[in-house]
Amino acid sequence: MPEYAVLVSPSTNRVYTDTAPQMMRSEIQVFGETLLDGKVHDLTETTLGGVPYLLMQADELSDEDTAALSNLSSVYALFEVHGELLKPLRLNPLDKFSSDLLTILKYSGKTNEQFTKLLLNVTAVSTDKPRDFLNRPLRVFDPMCGRGTTLNQATMYGFDAYGVDIDGKDFEGYSVFIKTWLKNKRLKHTAQTVPVRRNHQMLGRRLEISLGVTKELYKAGEARTIDYVNADTLRSREFFGRQQFDIIVTDTPYGVQHGSTRESSLSRSPLQLLESAVPVWVTMLRPGGAIGLSWNTHMGEWDALAEILRDNDLEVLDSDAYRGFRHRVDQAIVRDLIVARKPT
Repeated sequence: MPEYAVLVSPSTNRVYTDTAPQMMRSEIQVFGETLLDGKVHDLTETTLGGVPYLLMQADELSDEDTAALSNLSSVYALFEVHGELLKPLRLNPLDKFSSDLLTILKYSGKTNEQFTKLLLNVTAVSTDKPRDFLNRPLRVFDPMCGRGTTLNQATMYGFDAYGVDIDGKDFEGYSVFIKTWLKNKRLKHTAQTVPVRRNHQMLGRRLEISLGVTKELYKAGEARTIDYVNADTLRSREFFGRQQFDIIVTDTPYGVQHGSTRESSLSRSPLQLLESAVPVWVTMLRPGGAIGLSWNTHMGEWDALAEILRDNDLEVLDSDAYRGFRHRVDQAIVRDLIVARKPT
């Protein structure tokens, strides 16, 4: 049986670098259960030449399989193992833009970009049509998007990115960043910020961006969307409607700094927030779509979040692969993620 070696990319965050092999091991297992049709049979962590690798026993990988693995959150290189020799395989990631879209914006409390990518990946391949991840622009919604790390990763993949957040400073910070980035990259685009009103009531502000991956595609009318509303997440459906999104992905409040609703009683408890917000978000997810949430386990264990999702008629995915993402961020935060699918 062929053997492959995955070289793990280092992170600027030392703690995340230490846990990256474990995280990517579970990520590959999820890919194996979905995109790779059960081709992955064994994964082990090892060190070659003082560098961490994942060794993978798998059926022979097709070009599409290699393309899928090219998008792993911490992959640096992929090799086919021949005895003591490593034959590099050509990576073909989805990335449409330069990496500074993800790395330039720095701020306190920013989620590690590699983890954001992992959460998006695992959720995207967990829909009823996992190969859509590679074959078409998904509609991605982050209902607590902050300064837009998820929006930028979705845009990097050439997906359509939508978000809501209550924090006006985060909205302004993201607006300034993305407009400046688009101008500096000389990408064909339109961008406008408009007020959102219902029944003569001001509900929030909306950043609407249409951009082209290339000038030719933009002229042909094939533009990608970024749509960010500065408002309460509990009112998300009023802005975007029902069954509009393929996946919903968000990094929930850790109970340390922030919330995403004007109801102060919810600002520090992700469980209370999710009990109120998940019923709204589920209506916005298409049948067969998936929702992926990350959270601080000090504020609630996996079973508590699973109960909230099941109470809203979602199928929680709980194989060993999906249960392997728990990791320490710092003394106050131990992070985990959970994924559920909406029945068709």
